[in-house]
Amino acid sequence: MTKLLVDGIEVDVPAEYTLLQACEVAGAEIPRFCFHERLSIAGNCRMCLVELKGAPKPVASCAYAVKDCRPGPNGEPPEVLTRSGLTKKAREGVMEFLLINHPLDCPICDQGGHCDLQDQAMAYGVDSTRYSENKRAVEEKYIGPLVRTAMNRCIHCTRCVRFLAEVAGVPDLGAIGRGEDMEITSYLEQAMGSELQGNVADLCPVGALVPKPQSYEVRPWELNKTDSIDVMDAVGSAIRVDVRGREVMQIGPRVNEAINEEWISDKTRQVVDGLRMQRLDRPYLRENGRLRPASWGEAFAAIKAKVAGADPKRIGALVGDLAGVEEMFALKQLMGSLGVVNLDCRQAGEALDPAWGRAAYTLGTTIAGIEEADAVLLVGTNPRIEAALLNVRIRKRWRMGVLPVGLIGEPADLTYPHVHLGAGPETLADLAAGKHSFAEVLKGASRPLVIVGTGALARPDGAAILAAAAALAKEIGAVTAEWNGFGVLQTAAARAGALDLGFVPGEGGLDVAGMTATGALDVVFNLGADEVDVGPGAFVIYQGTHGDRGASRADVILPGAAYTEKSATYVNLEGRVQMTNRSGFPPGDAREDWAVLRALSDVLGKTLPYDSLGALRRALYAEHPHLAGLDAVAACDAVATAETLAGLGGTPAKDPFRSPLADFYLTNPIARASRVLAECSGLARARGLQAAE
Repeated sequence: MTKLLVDGIEVDVPAEYTLLQACEVAGAEIPRFCFHERLSIAGNCRMCLVELKGAPKPVASCAYAVKDCRPGPNGEPPEVLTRSGLTKKAREGVMEFLLINHPLDCPICDQGGHCDLQDQAMAYGVDSTRYSENKRAVEEKYIGPLVRTAMNRCIHCTRCVRFLAEVAGVPDLGAIGRGEDMEITSYLEQAMGSELQGNVADLCPVGALVPKPQSYEVRPWELNKTDSIDVMDAVGSAIRVDVRGREVMQIGPRVNEAINEEWISDKTRQVVDGLRMQRLDRPYLRENGRLRPASWGEAFAAIKAKVAGADPKRIGALVGDLAGVEEMFALKQLMGSLGVVNLDCRQAGEALDPAWGRAAYTLGTTIAGIEEADAVLLVGTNPRIEAALLNVRIRKRWRMGVLPVGLIGEPADLTYPHVHLGAGPETLADLAAGKHSFAEVLKGASRPLVIVGTGALARPDGAAILAAAAALAKEIGAVTAEWNGFGVLQTAAARAGALDLGFVPGEGGLDVAGMTATGALDVVFNLGADEVDVGPGAFVIYQGTHGDRGASRADVILPGAAYTEKSATYVNLEGRVQMTNRSGFPPGDAREDWAVLRALSDVLGKTLPYDSLGALRRALYAEHPHLAGLDAVAACDAVATAETLAGLGGTPAKDPFRSPLADFYLTNPIARASRVLAECSGLARARGLQAAE
């Protein structure tokens, strides 16, 4: 530790700290534009100038290391002044330079109200300028459908350039020209290709880059802000939902160091318009082959008539990718009271069973724990598409030091160097037999990590592949008492929670494939399962939010609440218990899903024993205590689970692995209802075609 005097306050800080960090430890506020804690140091803006005793001029505190400070002539600690006259004059001069070319359009600027330049000009600037020449003008750039440019405002802080190059790993933006002619742009003004590009608008401190879909739609002081979590994938990113009245206007990131740090994917951010398009806002009943609006009483009466005349063995229940734990728990209890054992949550047909142990379907190392791994093997997964923020964490670990990464599956651009080992299960067998050079890399690693994707498990031989992967993980030392380096990468927000509840077929019950087969069942309860097609012959009760595949097949539609319209529990791919918060109310006659199931149970004569969400959760926690631990990952016996999985045996087929997600942007009913994400999907397909050519 090094002693330092900051405005007369003595602090002890590590020698590798910068002066800016040391000043913040001492409680001093240092203005900055180019500096960001998660990006490399650029030293562009000079707004962070401070006076360092003994230095001939003010120094940029973001780029000056504590270890480079010289002590006083008698060994006194280095002294930094953040409020001296010299510092104040230096900052005023920098601010005057920054504003030389900046347009005076604050009243119409989308950044107004949350603009760093606006705030710091008020705090550190002066009320006049000595510059009277014409301001520099820059043409606006097209960089895609998600970010609008106003490059006259750009101060060349290069945060956007550094984020895309360092964090996202897709260097879409760069600088051209020199001096006054310097401009930030994409190559030939093409659309950016990163699935994290919307974060550059959050990083921009001056309004040069703003979210295009929300442009001129809302002001920050009009919004009510609600902390929540994302369900567009299984990562469970921390988000903030901004609402005006009853309508969600924008979604942004919250800081959560354990999961998403402070980034979110474009799908998470831009699904906003999908929350209000194609919504189911009233019950529907199919008559004479056509759906018609109905009352809740009519819908429940039709369901009662069908259920009453059906054999429980010919009734089944499916749950989809966006269902909360509460409604799945209520549906399971309702099915249990009816004597139904045909239950399944594994829409893609993954070979996962809660009886094998919780470590069999979660990521044991946790997302933050990836930073401790020293070798990674990806089996049947493309984390860039399936879990973009988890992929960011792998890339971050690669940037921290040497990280060998092996991929078995479809070739992909993962944004970091990796070795494509092969396409299918035979490569996994070669690694286990030591026939591949990467096997030595894994065995030589002290903390290897094996991640198995649903692309490897959603096949008839999925259990055999999971067994082979677990056996390999045991052999290379990936699963020990100190380190759990084996995990499954889920792609659906609801999957881990449903498996925690045991929402899988009971003894003699049918799985998803069996229930959706033609004529297999008489009645199917479909709780938001839009990725499967129920075969002819079944009476389908669909409970969901959007008019998607499930609703088009339904005989009765019960409108539910989206994740922004209810308080619901989700379990992310790590096994971390999280909760959404209600930011608005469902449209029309739609209701929260657990309440719909509670009302339906009364009509069916199998009344569920709770009348409120609090009572439901008490029953849930009594049966599954670990779900009461919010933001916690329950401990599980990874070693025993690995033994169980390795003992499953089986012979994998030779078919290559295929990613379960063909399109990053359109993976669920809410995303498919979004026009913005549809445009992004079209651009992504066009880029793929161009790359193939």
